[in-house]
Amino acid sequence: MPTLFLIRHGDNDHLRKNVLPGRLPGVHLNEHGQQQAADLARTLCLLPLKAIYSSPLERAIETATPLANLQKLGIKIVPELMDTDVGDWAGRSWKALGRTKVWKVIQQTPSQFRFPGGETFGENQTRVVAALRSIIAAHEKDDLVAVIFHADPIKLALAHYLGMPLDNFQRLTAHTGSVAIVRMDGESVRVMAMNLIPPFSFPKL
Repeated sequence: MPTLFLIRHGDNDHLRKNVLPGRLPGVHLNEHGQQQAADLARTLCLLPLKAIYSSPLERAIETATPLANLQKLGIKIVPELMDTDVGDWAGRSWKALGRTKVWKVIQQTPSQFRFPGGETFGENQTRVVAALRSIIAAHEKDDLVAVIFHADPIKLALAHYLGMPLDNFQRLTAHTGSVAIVRMDGESVRVMAMNLIPPFSFPKL
């Protein structure tokens, strides 16, 4: 089974302004995010990647593009890797959301929360894990595969692979431009690293 490099997209101005982008179109990498994408490409370019998968959102595709160019690979778009459907909260400020009564629920018992007009964290986790399972099934044992998507979906996937209760997934971190490494070995899973920021040395795979 393959080794997955789960990569969060680079920085963007919505994050800088503390605005929740969700699935809003037209959220592009800012200058710092473009530098992060270049740093990721330089760090991962020597790996013999077999494929690069991405969320369809612009900030993910723009993060994947420098790596795809260096590796001379196409980018395979997977709609199920989309960011969390935050529904009516898309475009709202974190500061305003932090004053709502449900904010404590999101942080302490996220399994009990549904975004207004959007999805639950459980639905998000199920969607993303199923997408990664399909990617895994498409590859051989020693394949190295890059997957570029979003913070909460990455953390939810890692919580699943670590056997963590969903309510604890907020304890994990996935900074912009970071890499988590998950190795599949038959039915077993090893989380080799989390939140690596380029440049970094690779753990023994």
